[in-house]
Formats: sequence, C-alpha cells, structure tokens
Amino acid sequence: MPRELKIHDHGMPGGIGAFDPGDASAQQACQLHEAFPGFLIERDGEVGVQGQAHFGASQPLAEAHQLSVGPEQAGLGALDAARTVAGGAGLRQIAEYAVLNANYVRVCLDKTYTVPFDRICMHEFVAEGQWEAAPGIRALDVAKRLMDYDFHPPTNYFPLIVHEALMIEPTETENKDTLDTFVKALLKIAEEARSQPVLLKEAPHKTPFGRMDEVKAARELVLCCWLPEDYASHA
Repeated sequence: MPRELKIHDHGMPGGIGAFDPGDASAQQACQLHEAFPGFLIERDGEVGVQGQAHFGASQPLAEAHQLSVGPEQAGLGALDAARTVAGGAGLRQIAEYAVLNANYVRVCLDKTYTVPFDRICMHEFVAEGQWEAAPGIRALDVAKRLMDYDFHPPTNYFPLIVHEALMIEPTETENKDTLDTFVKALLKIAEEARSQPVLLKEAPHKTPFGRMDEVKAARELVLCCWLPEDYASHA
C-alpha cells in the first residue's frame, strides 16, 4: 500500500525546507491554515488541502522550482509563494530558527515549569501552568497574567494529555532579546503564583478590559458589533 505523508500546519515551521515531500508513492494530505493563512479550502471536513501534488522524485520542497497545483490544492501554492520569497536556503533557515528558539525557551523554563516531554523539540513545546506550591493557579491564570507583560498568551489546554497545558511556540522571527524578555516574564509569573496568587487570579490588570467571564460568554453567545459607550476612551 502507498505510504501517506501528512503535512500538518502545526509541524510546518519546524520542517519546511528540511523534509522531502517527493518521496516515492507518498500521498499528500496538507493542512496549512495556520502556517499560511489566507489559502484555505475545506474538503472532507478538513481545512487545508487534500489531493495529489506533483513533485519530482526525491525533490525537497526547498529545491522545487515549481509546484503544479489544481483548484483544490491552493495551500500548496502558498508553499510555492513562500519558497519564491525566501528561497531554498531561506526556507530551511525558517525551520532552523523556529526549532532553535523553541528549544532555547524550553531549556530556560524547564527548571521552573514542568515540561512533561523534556527533550529536544521541534518548533513548539508544552509546559504545565501549575505548581504544588500554588494549588489554586491554573494555566489560564498564567496566560492572563502574561498579557500584563505585553505578551500574547500561548495556547491553553492543548494537548489534552498534559494537565494545565501551555503550548509555547516562539516563531523564527523572534530575536534573543525578545525571547529573554518572554522567559523573564514567565519566571516572574511563576514566582507570583506562589507569593501573590491573587495577581494571577484577577489578571489581566493592564488591559482596557479585565478578566472576562468566559463561561458566561460561551453559554450566552451574542454576536454583534456593539461596543461600550466609553470604549474609545479605553482604546
């Protein structure tokens, strides 16, 4: 039977330019909605692309001169656009920097945050947003407090096999200064979780709006363009 190669959006930053999608008899099933937003289709319940892609035999993506794609393979066109802009060496650098950044942050945090899979990772790793010394703190509290340090929170509660999961994915574009500032913020939050847990439970404090009632929002969904009268004064 032909082997199936599944190229998922979550894995693209760590493998682009470094894998070989032209491997003989491989069927491409690509989901590219996160790595390349704007090139979306849906087929068989999957967002992305599913179909045949025409590569030369054993032709790495970074070296492909042209990708022949049909109407249902628009996502592969996004890969071709990225290759055109970055070039073959540039695509590989994207992967290398994404992997390097993720591993740098992982090593900086693994003495303070529990990292269940504490090994060399690809472009992301998962830490636990909980401590025995701070029993009331959850990953959501860490994420909300991170906003007070001017960082967008990481993905919470995925994967489900990790308790209080924080999926951290520093991109290839972040420099060391930014990564160090991010690490210092998370280390400070871990300290606050033990000494001043209320700071986390009531965070964020420095945003125009404070902690939202997310349970109420999910149960009483209202979709509209209405904004509070004093929104402009807070924006």
